[in-house]
Amino acid sequence: MMTWTGVFPAITTKLKADGALDVAATQASIDRVIANGVSGVIVLPMLGENASLTQAERDTVVTAAKEVVAGRVPLLCGLAEGSTDNAAAAARNYKALGAEGLMVFPSLVYRTDRRETVAWYRGVGTASDLPIMIYNNPIAYSVDVDVPTLEQLADVDTIVCIKEESGDIRRVTDLYNAFGDRFSVFCGVDDLILESVALGVTGWVSGMTNAWPAECVKIFNGARAGDFDGVRPLYRLMTPAFHLDTDVKLVQYIKFAEHMVYGAPEGVRAPRLALEGEERARVEAIIARTIDDLARLG
Repeated sequence: MMTWTGVFPAITTKLKADGALDVAATQASIDRVIANGVSGVIVLPMLGENASLTQAERDTVVTAAKEVVAGRVPLLCGLAEGSTDNAAAAARNYKALGAEGLMVFPSLVYRTDRRETVAWYRGVGTASDLPIMIYNNPIAYSVDVDVPTLEQLADVDTIVCIKEESGDIRRVTDLYNAFGDRFSVFCGVDDLILESVALGVTGWVSGMTNAWPAECVKIFNGARAGDFDGVRPLYRLMTPAFHLDTDVKLVQYIKFAEHMVYGAPEGVRAPRLALEGEERARVEAIIARTIDDLARLG
């Protein structure tokens, strides 16, 4: 049984200069975060450019991840599809490839209303026995899996966790007041993690953990232990970099951070384009300052 607690980085998919999958670099990045203490990994999240990959490429990523994870931590797979039938088929496929859980997006091509959203997640939830984390990001996808929606999904046993990314910190308390411990609640944005832990979240789906796994694990574990005074200076230091996780270009920004911190390839798949000009200089300055400040903090 999976333990729904701890830091679960949303792993970026590494690409070669010609745009092809860089399987070795992706595996190396997964091994790196596990070695630095994360509690699980999620491949093919939005950060992993799920929607920009072919199905064959997605299958390759999951298979490669399963090989390098080697049972050390749970392996989750993002599921992002346009139709309910395709989503159900994908759930069965990722289970066959070795995924131990799914992080399920809403439909990518249609803004579902509440009745349709319930039917979507019920359809995926009954397609396999894999445990499901609902990816709730109404800012990006215009679909909010809110308390009334979840009330209609509480009987789906495979739906066990909510990645809460509404941007409203009050939602964490609303979820616990409505459901108690029925669902695990994970923070889904880097720059709300300390606040979210204070309200009781059990886990963190993190972007910048790709670049700074040890530091992110330290923040989460310290906060979970109640040492907010001890980790607050580190959180404040890293918050400018954490803000990059909430931008529409978070894929480029986080891959750039990985490149600067440990030399990972920063290439992205079109329609995303490489950073350039003033934007690149601005992001580089934020990452460089974080690197320098961490070195001084020791």
